[in-house]
Amino acid sequence: MATDYFRFEGISFMKNVHSTEILKTLQDEFVVRDGDVITLAYPKSGTNWMIEIISLIHSKGDPSWVQSVLNWNRSPWIETRIGYERVKNQKDPRMYSSHLPFQLFPKSLFHSKAKVIYVIRNPRDVITSGYYFFKALKCVQTPELFEQYLECFLQGNVFCGSWFDHTHGWLSMRGKENFLIISYEELHQDIRASVERISHFLDKKLSSEELNSVLKHVSFEVMKDNKMSNLSLIADEFMDHSKGKLMRKGITGDWKNHFTVAQSEAFNKIYQEKMRELPQGLFPWE
Repeated sequence: MATDYFRFEGISFMKNVHSTEILKTLQDEFVVRDGDVITLAYPKSGTNWMIEIISLIHSKGDPSWVQSVLNWNRSPWIETRIGYERVKNQKDPRMYSSHLPFQLFPKSLFHSKAKVIYVIRNPRDVITSGYYFFKALKCVQTPELFEQYLECFLQGNVFCGSWFDHTHGWLSMRGKENFLIISYEELHQDIRASVERISHFLDKKLSSEELNSVLKHVSFEVMKDNKMSNLSLIADEFMDHSKGKLMRKGITGDWKNHFTVAQSEAFNKIYQEKMRELPQGLFPWE
């Protein structure tokens, strides 16, 4: 059932997952509420990890919710056909997620007090992780060779468009009280400090026991074995589970096993050119 993407305002989306009608409605009609908690990220940057963290903070470390309710029901992807309907029917406080670029997100966000967490990851690892994940999806056509996928990524000819544009757009929100930026690398380097930072941002105070339970259940090994969180329950018509998994390695720096020296040098040149307007040292991988 492989099919091409369709484009909405120059950005690629999946035909059987998204629709032009919903994307238009989201922009102009969807009302973001002050109590909403929104997880934002470019695809393959750590969205599912953040959903798990927020879910467990919400339940004060009690794992029963994350072990019994699918993550896309706990925090639906608002731009998908199914997710949009689920978010509309959610009771407050609502939690939802999105891969949408800044310019396509509901305009009402920018007049709300909703809590927004933007997860960012080394784009080299985003490329590597995306290459394996999208190859397993049956609903899109993905290049077989890594170098082909890398070229598509650099051209922005992938799901959700250019990583550089996505990053520039959302980072224009940095400094706002209701906007938290956290990197995949920070989560790896010090998960305890990261969870404490997130819980503080969400105005959720955790006891030592509750914090320890959150940390236990957001580990890679625990999440990998949780069918509610590892996307293993995606229908076979959408994903070939023999070709790839959502939770493949859960590490940083895997890109070094895939980029050639020439590819790395070429990427660095483009990265420096595209990101030169942002402060140096803004990201852990720089």
